[in-house]
Amino acid sequence: MKTADFDFDLPPDRIAEHPAKPRDAARLLDVAERLHDRTVRDLPALLEPGDLMVVNDTRVIPARLDGRRGEVRVEITLHKREGEREWATFARPGKRLKPGDVIAIADDFAAEVVAKDGMEVRLRFSKGGAELMEALHRHGRMPLPPYIRREADDQDAADYQTVFAAREGAVAAPTAGLHFTPELLAALDTRGVRRVPVTLHVGAGTFLPVKVDDIAEHRMHSEWGEVSPETAEAINATRAAGGRIVSVGTTALRILETAGLDDRSIRAFSGDTDIFITPGYRFKIVDLLVTNFHLPRSTLFMLVCAFAGMDTMKAAYAHAIGQNYRFFSYGDASLLRRV
Repeated sequence: MKTADFDFDLPPDRIAEHPAKPRDAARLLDVAERLHDRTVRDLPALLEPGDLMVVNDTRVIPARLDGRRGEVRVEITLHKREGEREWATFARPGKRLKPGDVIAIADDFAAEVVAKDGMEVRLRFSKGGAELMEALHRHGRMPLPPYIRREADDQDAADYQTVFAAREGAVAAPTAGLHFTPELLAALDTRGVRRVPVTLHVGAGTFLPVKVDDIAEHRMHSEWGEVSPETAEAINATRAAGGRIVSVGTTALRILETAGLDDRSIRAFSGDTDIFITPGYRFKIVDLLVTNFHLPRSTLFMLVCAFAGMDTMKAAYAHAIGQNYRFFSYGDASLLRRV
């Protein structure tokens, strides 16, 4: 298939700059045999007692740093942890950076370039472990996506974090989870919809465009994730009892499908995944998907086309654009059913 097959025209004013207030007041496009305009607060009524909701408990870190290499200002966005002190990053400007260069971030905080691979710059920081995290919280800022043109402000520290956030390591939010509130979770509990966590530390590579014409040639970014034995057991028990698995977001879906087996059971898993889901993929675990609206020509739009059907998703996105739904990270949501 061609990347152009997943293109569509999106008016710039459909890109959300701020989230809905309150979070669960966002719109929800219910994609079933027909399209239904709802709100996220309607979600409990659309699920069934015995369904199991899987959420991503990753927590976004202040992953954007400003530094200097000599007199040149360098903006660093962390991408993926590679060790106690090392991260794969994207740097601007990065073309002139070379191994051995030192980027000064603060008087007591710096990073050395140890390798380059295309757009990625691997950095070794002067601090590691808990000290590195402390330095990031002191000197970093929230890494808003590139399509949000404004600078991050103090409110984004809360807005760009889900109610499920527990395990630090993401540099982009699992945005479907941004719609959930304590009140919505209480309503889901009352409905009899149970909830379990997985972890996928979302990397900045999620925003990279697909630059090849043939999607089979695309090199997918790698991210670290985990499915605990307890979560795997709950999923297998739910499936055995006839319940459905509801993934909150494509990030949760990607780690679930990575850990899934051909018999539609799931195993515990911990490690890197670079799973790339395109039309023709046979889903093993997820039955329903709550997800935001994604970029044209992106791997995530390819994923939802694989999940719900390309014609269905093109019709759904055309409807959403026509009805002024808000797109991307701070935008509205959709509820999809596996074809």
